[in-house]
Amino acid sequence: MLTYELLKTKPKEFLSATGMTIVEFERLLPAFAQAYETRYRDDTTVAGTPRQRRAGGGAKGKLQRIEDKLLFSLVYQKTYPLQTMQGLHFEMSQSQANEWIHRLLPVLQKALATLEMKPEREASGLTTGDALLTEPADLLIDGSERRRQRPKDNQKQRQHYSGKKKAHTDKNLLIANGQTNRVLYLSPTEPGHTHDKKMADNANITYPTATTLGQDSGFQGYQPSGVALTQPKKA
Repeated sequence: MLTYELLKTKPKEFLSATGMTIVEFERLLPAFAQAYETRYRDDTTVAGTPRQRRAGGGAKGKLQRIEDKLLFSLVYQKTYPLQTMQGLHFEMSQSQANEWIHRLLPVLQKALATLEMKPEREASGLTTGDALLTEPADLLIDGSERRRQRPKDNQKQRQHYSGKKKAHTDKNLLIANGQTNRVLYLSPTEPGHTHDKKMADNANITYPTATTLGQDSGFQGYQPSGVALTQPKKA
């Protein structure tokens, strides 16, 4: 079973599994613990009804420690496995993994918001976000695809089939700070067949003044106003 105690002695494996260093994990942990305690109080059940017995009574779950709860959430977000595989990692059934996923992801979202680590979801947010007040506007834009279950509908199959990934995928645009590696913007989800430039055009993203934006050939022709573009060229 994957546990925090097991992985914290293996920094490379920890980073691969969670997308965070141990220092970043420990910075997030107090906010996650506070959000969990606020959402799931000791005097109520997970469903929010009053407890008939004290907290901790009954069968013991696999994720007893708050560190393992956060680890579970981050592993799922980083690797996005089938729920059966997630359950195998943490020695639980698929149904238990599903329950824990839905229980913990709102807690993780709240913790990230508390630490102001959540990316903007509105295209206009880049010009008003607190992160840009303290970080230089040296940005990078790219499309990110993740595999999804093959749709049964033929039209949806064509929309979600990505020739680049040779699989059915969903796609988002990401804008990150090239110096701090912080993700500043996450676009709405689109079918994997959608072209990167088309997504960027439709998003109508507003950039801060004096922004430098790095992009790859998938954004060829994308010319937001007031932005200095950098794009690598093939020999």
